[in-house]
Amino acid sequence: MTVSDIAGRVAAGGRLSREEAVALYAEAPTPLLGALADDVRARKHPEGVVTYIIDRNVNYTNVCVARCKFCAFYRPVGSAEGYTLGFDEIFRKIDETIRLGGVQLLLQGGHNPDVPLAWYEDLFRAVKERYPSFRLHALSPPEVLHISRLSQLAVPVVIDRLIAAGLDSIPGGGAEILVDRVRRHLNCYNKATADQWIDVMRHAHRAGLRTTATMMYGTVETPEERIEHLLRLRDLQDETGGFTAFITWSFQPSHTELGGIEATGVEYLRTLAIARLVLDNFDNLQASWVTQGGKVGQLSLAYGANDMGSVMIEENVVRAAGAEYCMDEVEVVRHIEAAGFVAKRRTMHYDILGDPIFRERDVPRMLELAVARSDGRGGEAADLTSYEARSTAARRARAGVPPATV
Repeated sequence: MTVSDIAGRVAAGGRLSREEAVALYAEAPTPLLGALADDVRARKHPEGVVTYIIDRNVNYTNVCVARCKFCAFYRPVGSAEGYTLGFDEIFRKIDETIRLGGVQLLLQGGHNPDVPLAWYEDLFRAVKERYPSFRLHALSPPEVLHISRLSQLAVPVVIDRLIAAGLDSIPGGGAEILVDRVRRHLNCYNKATADQWIDVMRHAHRAGLRTTATMMYGTVETPEERIEHLLRLRDLQDETGGFTAFITWSFQPSHTELGGIEATGVEYLRTLAIARLVLDNFDNLQASWVTQGGKVGQLSLAYGANDMGSVMIEENVVRAAGAEYCMDEVEVVRHIEAAGFVAKRRTMHYDILGDPIFRERDVPRMLELAVARSDGRGGEAADLTSYEARSTAARRARAGVPPATV
């Protein structure tokens, strides 16, 4: 079957097979891929609205035992640069988020052996007590699996306990590429195999949670493995219908063990477009302006994206790898409207909240993304000391022994 034949099937609403998707991704001219993806986007969203969410990406700890080769953010257990935020620090971040019109905390962090399940439960309950309507979009599948291993409780039990404490939804982080050959090479196989990532999401959907799905490309995977990743997501969405959106971004190589060269903006647009074509059962695709910048983020709206993602407010992981793009609500809306769309605020579930909030009231401009701690200091917060430490380094620190410099 030729590219023209495959394009015709897509235009007629047909579902791409594995072989067709691989061929289209490898051979179709970029303008054709974009046009096909834009047509699908327009069929799914004929109203001409592009959405976004105001939330904050809080990375509550950078201490991690996973040691993924592609990560510039993590610090090993015992590092003087390692940190774990305290409840009061997180409350202050929520207060600022609400002042900026935010409705949600995206809470993700490292696999810290000294942060137990009870800490998450206590934090979630405290957040819900202080901010009843504020949403917790928290803990990627590998984090849930890490908590399951630490607590020696099954994943469904962990999810049920987190929901009882206040968890509202689960982000799609940690998927990288859902092919175990790639995951072994990236040293993320042990934190979660492809099947384990899928299984956590399956349990989350069965428990009534909605989640997002992601793909980080541009490391060691082949184009065929990128398609395999998308097909695994499509299969689970057929089964559960639990994903609200898909987000893809390119590997950021600076300061990582893996290193290499970042994929181009053209490759990003092609990958986004093929995702829109393969993921025919996903309603929403987000633009990754935080890794690609505002202009490519805007161009994404012609390559299948119908959502500009998050205003974000804070980001630490991508910044550690050298990407420091920042857009506040004013900039996000400007990019949407300049592309010819109507901008609307939304929730994680894609319920529309209304027009841009800066047009309703004065909102402070945000000229750079916030970080976990503005002073850059390490160390765990005092309230974590009330929980049992598992690592030798944490036990020493809580006994007053200074951490080693790593």
